[in-house]
Amino acid sequence: MSAVSVAQAHPRELKVALVHDWLTGMRGGEKVLEAIASLFPRAPIYTLLHLRGSVSPELESHPIHTSFLQRAPGIAKHYRRYLPLFPAAIEDFDLSPYELIISSSHCVAKGVIPPPGAEHVCYCHTPMRYAWDQEHAYFPRRRGLVARLRGLALTALRGWDVASAPRVDRFLANSNFVAERIRRYYGRDAQVLAPPVDTEFFTPAAATSSTASTDATSGEYCLVVAALAPYKRVDLAVRACAEASIPLRVVGTGPERERLERISAGTTRFLGHVDGEQLRDLYRGALCLLQPGIEDFGIAPVEALACGTPVVARGQGGVLDIVEDGQHGTLYRPEDDSDEAGLRALAQAIDKQRHIRSNMLDLRNHAERFSRHSFLNGLGAALGLRADRRRGSA
Repeated sequence: MSAVSVAQAHPRELKVALVHDWLTGMRGGEKVLEAIASLFPRAPIYTLLHLRGSVSPELESHPIHTSFLQRAPGIAKHYRRYLPLFPAAIEDFDLSPYELIISSSHCVAKGVIPPPGAEHVCYCHTPMRYAWDQEHAYFPRRRGLVARLRGLALTALRGWDVASAPRVDRFLANSNFVAERIRRYYGRDAQVLAPPVDTEFFTPAAATSSTASTDATSGEYCLVVAALAPYKRVDLAVRACAEASIPLRVVGTGPERERLERISAGTTRFLGHVDGEQLRDLYRGALCLLQPGIEDFGIAPVEALACGTPVVARGQGGVLDIVEDGQHGTLYRPEDDSDEAGLRALAQAIDKQRHIRSNMLDLRNHAERFSRHSFLNGLGAALGLRADRRRGSA
């Protein structure tokens, strides 16, 4: 029985449980969970770990059930060190009272064990990057006892990841790129449903002034909005802007910050975490948003477009669902995978974008395809929920 038939077969309130990997901050995955949870305001959330106050009041209002890892020593700061225990922790949840399980998964949430007769729909942000095709990017050190033990743990995790995929009745993917990864690693098809972006908040500055320019190329700096992790390739943006003497502003935190600061020039400013209004102002004032890494989807490019700012991105991954080259920004493909080829291609793309005069209202209109309203309608249709319920929850 499909998720649609389950929802239609129960006109009364469904017994629904939501499952998410961990609740430690409001990143893209948590914003997706927040939107899903708005359709089921009384549904409990099952998660490996919850740091109280770290997510939105909307999510905090749900009953939140954590795993045995919640009490593990040092879990708040070092939860990733417990990765080998994640499968056992997610399987330990008792979901027997529920008819519909909706997992929001980028790690192990999709491996939860549904009770007999229940339907399990997984919104997959990505199969685990560090266990599959990006292991070397996450863990570049390949020698030594720790590296060997980690390799063994990841091998076991890949086996569990594949073995647990049949527990999902229906996969939803956030992009065509992720849908292809699901096919490759799990042998399953997935319906593509782009994640929600707050296009009501992220708007062009011109939206408040009828006399403001619609030119989207008037910014004085490039912008990066990303976690400072190796696979994001923020180092290429830092080097490209330094060589071109273009100011760069970097929003985000992560383990790469110290290294990036060492290679940066005086024109680069690392802003760390900023609030929503600051981020919106940064989007509005930027020449363009830079995305030099390969993303599964990429909410930042949609937020930038919603603010009327074009995107310069490596033309691979989920960004292909968002940006059409020459229409919403500039996409580039390096000649090879070397850093120098990537740097050269990015620098050329930035220079090209500086000479393109984009209309911010066109960019804004394109971004509205990824609104929260569109996401809720798509999710409601996938789950077979009545239209009046979808409208009431939006």
